Amino acid sequence: MKNAFAGLTAFLMLTTTVLAQQPPGPPPPSVVTTGEGLIKRAPDRAWVTVAAESRAKTPQEAQRANATVMSAVMQKIKGAGIPPDAVQTASFDLQPEFDYTNNKQTLRGYVARNTLEVRVDDLPKLGDVIDITIGAGVTNVSGVRFDLKDRAAAEREALKMAVADARERADAAAAGAGMKVERVLKIEEQRSIGGGPRPMMMTMAAAQEARTTPVSPGEIEIRSIVTLTTAVR
Repeated sequence: MKNAFAGLTAFLMLTTTVLAQQPPGPPPPSVVTTGEGLIKRAPDRAWVTVAAESRAKTPQEAQRANATVMSAVMQKIKGAGIPPDAVQTASFDLQPEFDYTNNKQTLRGYVARNTLEVRVDDLPKLGDVIDITIGAGVTNVSGVRFDLKDRAAAEREALKMAVADARERADAAAAGAGMKVERVLKIEEQRSIGGGPRPMMMTMAAAQEARTTPVSPGEIEIRSIVTLTTAVR
């Protein structure tokens, strides 16, 4: 019995060694295609960045003056129905300012800058939010960014469209060669750089020129690109 078991073990080891030494067969024929999906949506959310600068002879005076202005700005924003979690301090800095005469540096005073980023979920209010912040003492509106509240859903829809496009291309390529797609081997998503929130730059002169700041959101494009590898026969 022991001899029979030993013989069977040796046979299995020999068979495994022979199989391992056999060269791999040729890879199955495949088709690689690229598909694209594009979604266009009207934005339903925006961010506006506003800032106030205050100058004084001492840093303490500059800081206090800026705090007074920004408190008024935040009260106006709150009065416009913007929730507290939609207002975020983006930056604050306090720096000296100098005059230069005959290569000589003279301290002029200090400037305090406070920058807020305000999220507006009700786009018809965007122009009013810009106006009331300027009226409250904002000295700079650096830009507006538009986006979608449910951006992830739009990205998934674009991704499905890209995969469907790549699959149709694979079917067409295989048919042109007298073959047929057997199965999908790999799907690779390529992140598109140009699909982020769309910025709209605005200068203070343009904002102050109009009684109510005009806002034209336009459309946001969300693009998805995939590479599809399929086996054909």
